[in-house]
Amino acid sequence: MTIRTRKLIGTVVLLVFLPVYALLAMLVAVVLQVSGNKAVELLFYVVGGMAWVVPAAWLVRWMQKPGTGPAE
Repeated sequence: MTIRTRKLIGTVVLLVFLPVYALLAMLVAVVLQVSGNKAVELLFYVVGGMAWVVPAAWLVRWMQKPGTGPAE
């Protein structure tokens, strides 16, 4: 797979993943009712706000791997 194709796939996956992740994080916050305690609410939003970085970093690292196709 060429690096160009990998970047296209990674971009599309990232553009789909981020809104889905945000909606799921909001759903979890509502289901768990984290607004009951301010410390729990702060902890949830800090962890939830940073947790998307791990899969996104993995995806970006995958996108930057050298290509193996004939064009590269």
